Amino acid sequence: MAAGKLEIKARIRSVESTKKITKAMQLVATSKLKKQKLYMEENREYAYYLKETVQEILSSIEHSRHPYLTKNENAKPLTIVFTSDMGLCGGYNANIYRMLQNEIGNDGEFVMIGSRGANWIRNKNFHVVREETDLEDECYSELVAIADEALEKYRNKEISEIRIVYTHFVNSVSFEPQIVTLLPVEKDAEHVKKSSAVTIFEPAGDQILDNLVPMYVRSLLYSFFLETKTSEQASRRMAMESATDNAEEIKETLELQFNQARQAAITQEITEIVGGVNAMEGANS
Repeated sequence: MAAGKLEIKARIRSVESTKKITKAMQLVATSKLKKQKLYMEENREYAYYLKETVQEILSSIEHSRHPYLTKNENAKPLTIVFTSDMGLCGGYNANIYRMLQNEIGNDGEFVMIGSRGANWIRNKNFHVVREETDLEDECYSELVAIADEALEKYRNKEISEIRIVYTHFVNSVSFEPQIVTLLPVEKDAEHVKKSSAVTIFEPAGDQILDNLVPMYVRSLLYSFFLETKTSEQASRRMAMESATDNAEEIKETLELQFNQARQAAITQEITEIVGGVNAMEGANS
């Protein structure tokens, strides 16, 4: 019985240590989430108006065969995938892997951003042309290099389209993986219907797309990166909060078991004492 109590006490200490770690990680993730969410919201507004501008320009061009608006039919797509560099973030990466396998497959070329995704895809039948890991928040230049390389391949008709797989941040408890096609740029029919103002663009026609679309691709790639990082911190915060709650439940269960074992030991000792006293009284009588 004593050995059982000692074992339970050791497990309680172990669970308490784990709880302290998960609680600390939860607090760190909460702090990083606030910071990351601020970056994302500031950039999201810029990305939104940039997309609106591109759609407004497209709605003013009736007929165009610009390369950025035309899919290269005889080539395969390039997919840029955002994953995390660290673990302990729940099903965040698993949802991306599931989408890759079920909705995209191994067709075309892949750029993996994040060490977790790079390690996951390494032994699978995917054609990975580039890996980027351990990117900091201020990584715009690295993402620009990825975007420019993809744009050059698209202009040379080496790829049919540029796709992004990222995690869309809905709110602090909801985030979902999504697939977005950056190129070719598609005209939004709803935007064409809503647009009533006549705007004169300089330079006019297809010429403006030569400079605007690369800017559009670079900016959206960075915007998706920020959304992904924000979703990662939110997922990690939820995972650590759940782990902390589970540790507390396990601790309470173990404490109950310890108290039951202690009470059983006390009851056994009392029974042995009473039995001994009764035996002595019987012998004396």
